[in-house]
Amino acid sequence: MPRMSVGRICVRTVHVAGPGETAREAARRMVTEGVGTLVVLGGDRRPVGFVTDRDVMFHCVAEGRDAGRTKVEEIMAAPVVTVSEDLPIEDALSRMAETGVRRLAVVDRAGCLAGLLALDDILDLLSEEFGTIGRLLRGSG
Repeated sequence: MPRMSVGRICVRTVHVAGPGETAREAARRMVTEGVGTLVVLGGDRRPVGFVTDRDVMFHCVAEGRDAGRTKVEEIMAAPVVTVSEDLPIEDALSRMAETGVRRLAVVDRAGCLAGLLALDDILDLLSEEFGTIGRLLRGSG
């Protein structure tokens, strides 16, 4: 049986930021888009980091830094862990465990951003699979 790839379950609509934009601009985008994470892209559309609402809170608000002057590149988590679209989900999960991250940037063959895979996406898939198994078991009793 073929293994399911990262590209089959990753989120393809990814909200992004540039490393030179301000933390305030990134925070406003997160609020507008209703997300807590932006993928930071370099000029070549390759992921260079992640910036989260927690990064803005910890590195700007808690430290008393001016979010209107603090650049995303100063507060983002980097380097970003990337995986290819055709990587099996099991391998992506192993990569998360090895690197201690909960999200991976999914890249195409050229290394450009193609999607975002979060641990929650994998858990949702497993939950659906276990639900299907449970229905099968109840039906065969």
